[in-house]
Amino acid sequence: MEEDKPRLLDQVRQQIRLRNYSIRTETVYAEWVKRYIRFHKYRHPLEMGAVEVEAFLTHLAVKRNVAAATQNQALAALLFLYKEVLKVELPWLEGVVRAKKPTHLPVVLTREEVARVLAELSGVAALVANLLYGSGLRLMEALRLRVKDVEFSRGEILVRDGKGQKDRVTMLPRTLIPGLQQQLQAVSALHEQDLAEGFGQANLPFALARKYPNAAAEWGWQFVFPSGNRSQDPRGSGIHRHHLHEKTIQRAVREAVLRARIVKPATPHTFRHSFATHLLEAGQDIRTVQELLGHADVKTTQIYTHVLNRGGLGVISPLDRVLG
Repeated sequence: MEEDKPRLLDQVRQQIRLRNYSIRTETVYAEWVKRYIRFHKYRHPLEMGAVEVEAFLTHLAVKRNVAAATQNQALAALLFLYKEVLKVELPWLEGVVRAKKPTHLPVVLTREEVARVLAELSGVAALVANLLYGSGLRLMEALRLRVKDVEFSRGEILVRDGKGQKDRVTMLPRTLIPGLQQQLQAVSALHEQDLAEGFGQANLPFALARKYPNAAAEWGWQFVFPSGNRSQDPRGSGIHRHHLHEKTIQRAVREAVLRARIVKPATPHTFRHSFATHLLEAGQDIRTVQELLGHADVKTTQIYTHVLNRGGLGVISPLDRVLG
């Protein structure tokens, strides 16, 4: 019956969970769908189509002056709504005014600057930052690491469901092994305490939680960097111990950068940029760096060749030739 049909936003969330998308994607897509419907005076999306999508995206670019990435995010959410939820194929959107996409070179720290920032960090924040620089992880990839995905004997880290829902293998620096093993000892004790108190479950991807209902309490599925508090699962499936919040690391790195007197606008992601650049400076081939970073296209990795520590693309200034 029509009364039993889920509300539109519930349908969106259901389809996202069936595809094992992250809670962050679910939240963002649902918000864009709401904004799209609100923009068109609460008309149902089935009453609209490509023309209305174009009008909304153009409004974002022209009136709201959003970044290109924001407009693309909105487009992805609306295409998901029509294709996966409403089962409607939209024709190619030709009338959209595209937000201007700036070309920025990534912020990269020198090796000496990296050392200064890392020296200002301590505890779990230091361990996470060292992983970002030593393994080339994105911040959320590091925070979502599970115990079973750290391979000490092989010196590898398995990154599951990275950007684009792709798995990849990257290096585990030998110098981090003692610190990570100590971290896991502390996590194991915390897990045992949680189990004794009737909890001890970590958040699992939606499909896995249904397929393996007991896996959430297993040691291998616990987060390497768990939160200090248990909390309600945002998808409503009980009290779990989630991973550490990204703002905790972002704040710690920001303060460390200030204490280290680094004037560059460095963030946790800067460690990943520095990882790639320093590997290329050391003579590592670009294809290997591409695989370690998980880039689908080598062109994405090539951006780091423009920030190698050679000054002016390796060209000698004519002033240096005259006065040198």
